[in-house]
Amino acid sequence: MTNFEQRWHKVLNFFKKKFTDGEEPDIDTILFLIGIQELGMIKPKFTKDEKVNLMHIATCKILEPYGYYEFSHLDEEAWPHYKRIKNLEADTDQETLIKEAIINYFDDQDLI
Repeated sequence: MTNFEQRWHKVLNFFKKKFTDGEEPDIDTILFLIGIQELGMIKPKFTKDEKVNLMHIATCKILEPYGYYEFSHLDEEAWPHYKRIKNLEADTDQETLIKEAIINYFDDQDLI
């Protein structure tokens, strides 16, 4: 098992222990929870649009260190907004990039 795979399994195990009943989360679930973390508020129920926005916030946040996004501002409801700096290259393995960015986010947050 490569170092990348070991680190990814640490992230998955963190989620299995903290947020699921032992089920392995998918990337969308992880992004949703990162989005809630970045939003800094919990609601009893998020709308479908809010869930999509939370995953977008997470994607922007984790790809910010790679130069793809830059934090812009908080809106009147304290939701973070980002501006796109550059597009992903067509030959980019997006799933691997997202996984790597999630791993780095968790390393930076000292969660794994």
